[in-house]
Amino acid sequence: MKSKDINLISLFEKTLQQGPQHNLEEIGIVVQVGDGICTIFGLTNAVYGELIKFEGGNEGIVLNLNEDFVIVFLFKTSIAVVEQEVATRAGHVVSIPAGNQMLGRVVNALGEPIDALGDITPDAYMPVEAQIPSIIDRTPITESMPTGIMVIDALFPIGKGQRELIIGNRSTGKTAVAIDAILNQKGKDVICVYVSIGQRQGNIARLVRLLEEQGALEYTVVVNADSSEAVLNQYLVPYSGTAIGEYFMQQGKDVLIIYDDLSNHAIAYREMSLLMRRAPGREAYPGDVFYLHSRLLERSGRLLSGGSMTALPIIQIQSDDITAYIPTNLISITDGQIFLDTQLFNSGIRPAVNVELSVSRVGGAAQTKAVKKMTSQLRLELAQYHELLSFAQFGTELDEVSQMYLKQGALAVEILKQGQFVHYSFIDESLILFLLKEGFLKRIALKDVQLFIRQFVSYVESVYETIYTQIRTTKDISAENIAMLKDVAKEFSSIFISDDKFSI
Repeated sequence: MKSKDINLISLFEKTLQQGPQHNLEEIGIVVQVGDGICTIFGLTNAVYGELIKFEGGNEGIVLNLNEDFVIVFLFKTSIAVVEQEVATRAGHVVSIPAGNQMLGRVVNALGEPIDALGDITPDAYMPVEAQIPSIIDRTPITESMPTGIMVIDALFPIGKGQRELIIGNRSTGKTAVAIDAILNQKGKDVICVYVSIGQRQGNIARLVRLLEEQGALEYTVVVNADSSEAVLNQYLVPYSGTAIGEYFMQQGKDVLIIYDDLSNHAIAYREMSLLMRRAPGREAYPGDVFYLHSRLLERSGRLLSGGSMTALPIIQIQSDDITAYIPTNLISITDGQIFLDTQLFNSGIRPAVNVELSVSRVGGAAQTKAVKKMTSQLRLELAQYHELLSFAQFGTELDEVSQMYLKQGALAVEILKQGQFVHYSFIDESLILFLLKEGFLKRIALKDVQLFIRQFVSYVESVYETIYTQIRTTKDISAENIAMLKDVAKEFSSIFISDDKFSI
């Protein structure tokens, strides 16, 4: 042991003799501090993840245990911790408050309000690190979690309790997809938790204002650790958000949680690991970085006792490279991914979902029957379209069948375009997809397709309310309704085409 350490230990023993007769098992003395991390001699009874309190007012969490020392990361950068300062065990692991009063609030990684709207009275305290539900405690995913985004609900449906990764380059609409999913839960008795990791404060302020304007903040909890906060808070905030979500899930409620984004989470953990002098591995990440995210996302699921937590983690990649270390980890952990393509985004196809690289492995079992009936050939049509499009761009002459596939694919791409904050119910989606499947869009000019489908849905809802109500009640389209809808579509197409404003 170094002479400096021996002197500090001697000083610590003298301090114990002068003050209360505690022992090294319950208190310790700071022997080294810097970069938001401190080494403490003593605290031999401390456990991993325990809360540690400092006499100067700061707090920290134990993240490394040695024979004589513990390594503690600090929560607050604004309160200084100095060498020779005494630290005390709190006697429990880090827990955060949870309860109904958190709805509509913005809190930090410790569950403390940061929106200047007053204190929160918690209903319970939830441990940040909790044991995941066992297989026996879970039940298969059979209920749909609609996002209101047709390309996702039709091709890559998400079920309650599923974990679906949103992946893509910078500025491809990843957060926009997640926010639309939150906005679409209005009136559906779903609690939403938005976890912001390492984002700018201005972005969070705009997000909160948007949720408030759209009436979505009342059923949403925003958990934030911005880029200016200590690295520990950025590491801890996804687990804190999950703990809040678990409280509502254990009450039998359905929860949707967004992690935006786990790239920053992995970077924060890499920084902490390097400060703890753990051996770096691939891309300088520590060897347990897979466990970092697996133990987080395994806490989502659908419980046998009722309640579910659906996770939409976001990950940012560079140059469309989904084979990087963290993206491949998350792809293997989650139940599917929605890949947002830069080229599609720049060409005006938004949401820019790449159909070939996206998949939902379990959501198909939860998809609404009405939508499933109408999407049986959609994925094949899009695949044929993208394959033929590359030939057509080189001026290759195509036969009539290929040209028909090309036109059908172009119509499919057009109806899947959707503006931000525009949401479709499953009834709207099934009616729009019905028009594509039955060929009623072939006579409509491509530039008029969006207007045609919107007006058709409105026409059915207002004039043929019986059909609309039956689909909503049964969540299916019967053969009788399909026959009736064909007559309605023929009638509406004639009106639309004969109108001078929309003549083709």
